[in-house]
Amino acid sequence: MTANVGKLKGGPQRFVVAPVETVGGEITVPGDKSITHRAAMLASVACGTSRIHDFLGGDDCLATLEAFRALGVAIETDEHGVLEIEGRGLAGLRAPAHPLDLGNSGTALRLMAGLLAAQPFDVELTGDDSLRSRPMARIADPLGAMGARIDTAGGRAPLVIRSGARLKGIEYALPVASAQVKSALLLAGLSAVGRTTLRSPGPTRDHTERMLPGMGVPVDEDAHSNVVSLEGPAEPRAIEITVPGDFSSAAFFIVAGCLAANDGMTIRNVGVNPTRTGLLTILRAMGAEIELSAIRTMGGEQVADIHVRQCPLRGIEVPPHLVPLAIDEFPILFIAAAGAAGRTIVRGAQELRHKECDRLSVMASALNALGIDARELPDGLIIEGGRFKGGRAASHGDHRVAMALAVASVLSERPIEILDTAQVATSFPGFTAVAAQTGIAVESRRL
Repeated sequence: MTANVGKLKGGPQRFVVAPVETVGGEITVPGDKSITHRAAMLASVACGTSRIHDFLGGDDCLATLEAFRALGVAIETDEHGVLEIEGRGLAGLRAPAHPLDLGNSGTALRLMAGLLAAQPFDVELTGDDSLRSRPMARIADPLGAMGARIDTAGGRAPLVIRSGARLKGIEYALPVASAQVKSALLLAGLSAVGRTTLRSPGPTRDHTERMLPGMGVPVDEDAHSNVVSLEGPAEPRAIEITVPGDFSSAAFFIVAGCLAANDGMTIRNVGVNPTRTGLLTILRAMGAEIELSAIRTMGGEQVADIHVRQCPLRGIEVPPHLVPLAIDEFPILFIAAAGAAGRTIVRGAQELRHKECDRLSVMASALNALGIDARELPDGLIIEGGRFKGGRAASHGDHRVAMALAVASVLSERPIEILDTAQVATSFPGFTAVAAQTGIAVESRRL
């Protein structure tokens, strides 16, 4: 996996996916998007030149690179495909000549808001229609309590960050368990005077906390009480890091394997950070046979090979405490639920209404359109197991919804057509090729 740091891709597209009876093989998936974003951001404000191996060349991460280039950061790829970022330090960024367009990436926009909150210049952060519809007061308000001067468009993007802020560390209780909010405040804490302490109502991804100590910034954590803190100001040092395979990308093939890998399937070099793998716990509770091997640590992150094979799944009521640990994997979990015997109930997942689309509403509509009985709850879904009939479903431009519906082909009687799939490139460039390696026949067509 090498970084593709060329121009962003796009255009109206749809998937047409033929039914398949079995899947299998051995695959790898692209680098982790969450870790890639954080590595690029921290490297850009570090002292020295960082080297990032297996950088994810998806549109979201390319937008992050373009934003930092506009902020004066030199970014190149060497002859081996390793990304080299010449850090400018926390005070070395320059004013961009235009608003920074983060495309579809909520992670990029929210984390950059924290990182840029103390800069001595005005900067505007914006994105596509989907990104501009998502809530931003959840970061603007606590950043304002730290001293940042941020204007929003009615609590949404674009965000205009004003110069002249002098940040101070605060103690803050997050109203929702959000890794993006937590990370934005930690990144702001790098430029703040004093200690920034954050309390979360539940566990969240901890990639930021794992990466910072490797760059010379001590972080104090209490995993039992979900409290994290750091003392500022603190400037990161350059790092050399290898980005593991993205668990969220692997999730599509983990579920495909559970449903149709009669002879097994293996996904190599996947990040298995415990704050990301709630899907495995849920699938195992449904009866899945999943094994991890060659477990090791890379750049502070746990990595493993994942082995999965087909076995009967049963519907369950998903424990609410696992929801934050599988929040990005719910579109594909809903496909597993559709292939399980009996009823699956998901509650406590209202955060899914604030993703690239309202994933509860969109997935319920798509499942029903394809022949599965799915009922929407205020904070979840009830899904009756069955078999997909095939037909047409809308992804509403959500990359994870589109890929999840493609996996439904392993249980479908007829082809599935998925509309508005161009955004798959934001997180999983080469998805159709990797799917083909497993036996899933995804044809991408222009509209």
